[in-house]
Amino acid sequence: MGDLVLEALTKRYGGTVAVEDVDLEVRQGEMVALLGPSGCGKTTTLRMVAGFITPSAGHVRIAGQDVTRRPPYARDTGMVFQSYALFPHMSVAQNVAFGLEMRRVGRTERETRVMEALRLVRLDHLADRLPGQLSGGQQQRVALARALVVNPAVFLLDEPLSNLDAKLRGEVRMEIRSLQQRLGLTTLIVTHDQEEALTMADRLVVMERGRVRQVGTAEELYESPRDPFVAGFVGRCNLIEGQPEGTAGFRARGGALLPCTTAAAPVGTGGVLALRPERIALAAAAPGEGAARLEAVTYLGAQTEYVVDYAGTSLVVIRATPPEGDPLRRLAPGDAVALTWDPAAARLLPAQ
Repeated sequence: MGDLVLEALTKRYGGTVAVEDVDLEVRQGEMVALLGPSGCGKTTTLRMVAGFITPSAGHVRIAGQDVTRRPPYARDTGMVFQSYALFPHMSVAQNVAFGLEMRRVGRTERETRVMEALRLVRLDHLADRLPGQLSGGQQQRVALARALVVNPAVFLLDEPLSNLDAKLRGEVRMEIRSLQQRLGLTTLIVTHDQEEALTMADRLVVMERGRVRQVGTAEELYESPRDPFVAGFVGRCNLIEGQPEGTAGFRARGGALLPCTTAAAPVGTGGVLALRPERIALAAAAPGEGAARLEAVTYLGAQTEYVVDYAGTSLVVIRATPPEGDPLRRLAPGDAVALTWDPAAARLLPAQ
């Protein structure tokens, strides 16, 4: 049995269902990310695990023990809040020691464990500072130390990087992942940031409207999404509505016939074709020769994004930015272009 198991976990507020029948196992030493748009139920799920919200139905098990009705302090969890929730009048060391004091850990052991935790996050030299005297990244590491110092069976992170700037977010993300792996922490993290989830977690749980849409590794969700929502949420994706035409391909609503080896479904059944932008090759075409017309070009540094009208269907294409002198570098809106892709790269999904 994994260190954390959720069984049919549900939360209702009157007639509104916030979380419905969530089943999940987080294995020992694994980091799992709850990923989804705002209001999808991921934070509610995390808070039910922590004990701050009482489930309407279902169970939370930690290390084989049913903790569904236990208060937060009796669950053997350590939580890092989105706002850090540091006590402004307490020093760094006092903030980290707070959880140990609540557990009535003796002073000598408490001081030793506090300094060990601060050394883990490289803040032992700032033990006497107040939170207001620290940078955002340092405050985040204090919050991490406070959660780690109690040696939790399960480590919980609620949008831990959302208050940091982009550069600092990348640095702290690497620190959290390194700590989690080094200490073998069973971790559940909530995020709406795809990059954060893809780079940190062993597995991802994509949620929408309180329900789990798919669970898997980053590669599984990216390469084999079960439905259009997952395909569109995990990475960029062209989602084209239409219907398969046997082995001929996929007929988009705009009229284009798109190559697709997975289109051998019954003719006339609706569906959605998922095609990743980076899987499409693009080339300049002579006027009148191209089946597609370039609508927009956006330079993104190492990559360039092209929006193309392909026989009445709009497609996004992402390619490595061509070097100076390459004909693709001179492409402009209105130019004729040719698009090609491996038919196996286009995935047929059921209608939303």
